Amino acid sequence: MGSQVSKQMERRKTIHTEKKVLSDLKTSGEEYPGSEYRPQDRKNWMSGLNPEKLHINQIVWPGTHDSATNKIGIPLVTRPFAQCQSLSIYRQLVLGTRVLDIRVQENRRICHGILVTYSVDVVLNDVKKFLSETQSEVIILEIRTEFGHEDPPEFDKYLEEQLGEFLIPQDEGVFGKTIAEVLPKRVICVWKPRKSAQPKAGSPLWSAGFLKDNWVNTDLPSTKFDANLKHLSEHPAVTSRKYFYRVENTVTPVADNPVLCVKPVTRRIHGYARLFIAQCFAKGIADRLQVLSTDFIEEDFVDACVGLTHARVEGKA
Repeated sequence: MGSQVSKQMERRKTIHTEKKVLSDLKTSGEEYPGSEYRPQDRKNWMSGLNPEKLHINQIVWPGTHDSATNKIGIPLVTRPFAQCQSLSIYRQLVLGTRVLDIRVQENRRICHGILVTYSVDVVLNDVKKFLSETQSEVIILEIRTEFGHEDPPEFDKYLEEQLGEFLIPQDEGVFGKTIAEVLPKRVICVWKPRKSAQPKAGSPLWSAGFLKDNWVNTDLPSTKFDANLKHLSEHPAVTSRKYFYRVENTVTPVADNPVLCVKPVTRRIHGYARLFIAQCFAKGIADRLQVLSTDFIEEDFVDACVGLTHARVEGKA
């Protein structure tokens, strides 16, 4: 018992130290090219940057982690252990989110680990509602079979039936195109099954290798922040690669921590997205930044990504 208490005390000290590291680093500044920019209309921010000038590989895509967990589990009972977003998919898109992370199980219900929520139909209906209300907004929709679950039967056909008119076919040439050049198609749908066959080149769906990341499972904010910088530095510039690379500005509850609810843990890093972008410039790797995701997305996170996108379009970054 005594050793366990001692371990938890050390853990708390480590967390406090790491939070202070980021807080102190923030004093070095969060300015970068485009950091002052605020989109007038977040719902249509791609339209506001001129679809004829905005290239797919110039965009810093604001994304959400475990996007469809706003109603997961039982409120006040199991939900705090799995909820990573408070907004519906539609409201996230209206706010400016453009990359969605959707986890499904074999019956097409959304899940996070063992906890479940609504059907994937809810997600797709929200996506289609948003697309019907906008003209030039492009979405990366990642759908994967959750770890420990089986693939939904014939799910690729289902996605094609639901989103067919909007799907941008799998093609490496897309990365060098402008938004205007891919319209009226609007969705890059990355399907990541666990056992089923991966989508092939030319398919309406994109295979797993087109959206990469390096998941670091930690609740320590400075550890995650530094690991994100390190992994990002190992990739080429966005203009010379044919895949999307995602950085997750999140930390995750771990079993040996007394705090197991998502929100108080992820808040340790939540407010440092702008600092991360500024540090990418300081370390000479800002040209590699492409998808930046967060828990509990807010307006300022979207603005941070759109601002750098605007600077790239204007030739300032």
